Amino acid sequence: MYQLKPAFQRLLTPLMRGLRSMGMTPNQLTLLAILLSAFMGFSIWLHTRHFAWILVVPIGYFIRMALNALDGMMATTYEMQSKTGQVLNELGDVLSDACIILPMALIPGNNLWLTSVIALLAMLNEFAGVLAGNISGTRRYDGPMGKSDRALMIGFFCLIYFFFPSISGWIVYLFCAMGILLIWSTINRLQKGIK
Repeated sequence: MYQLKPAFQRLLTPLMRGLRSMGMTPNQLTLLAILLSAFMGFSIWLHTRHFAWILVVPIGYFIRMALNALDGMMATTYEMQSKTGQVLNELGDVLSDACIILPMALIPGNNLWLTSVIALLAMLNEFAGVLAGNISGTRRYDGPMGKSDRALMIGFFCLIYFFFPSISGWIVYLFCAMGILLIWSTINRLQKGIK
């Protein structure tokens, strides 16, 4: 998924210019993405009462990925990079993942133990990217289970789950596969960072 980023950014360029003309900053976009992720997690909880709320997740993931791309584009285009922005980006990714992944334990057939392991592996994966960057000088985003890949898998599952609620138990198999791919991604990032 990360390889598709340049094409996605080109599509977002007019929106980025419009947001900047309104006075938006990269850090504000990052904070919006974190708040959106918290709302997505809340929506997963709400779906246990009103099932349609689960649709917020795939829609929210698309918006979150756009916001994540826009903040970096804006910072680069308008030379607004900052250390605060770097911290917000890294912490924001970890917090956003936790906000969305942990409430997935509420989906019938899932369990808190497995969900917690996936949240931890996602955090370690991002940490490995930062650590490899400190060693090699380049932040690593290697897959096969980066941030955008996780978004695609969870978002797609929630979309299918909305139309076919009986597949809820498949979340266990999805998370097991995601866990294996997260470990693979983490090893990839560390190996490429120390080469």
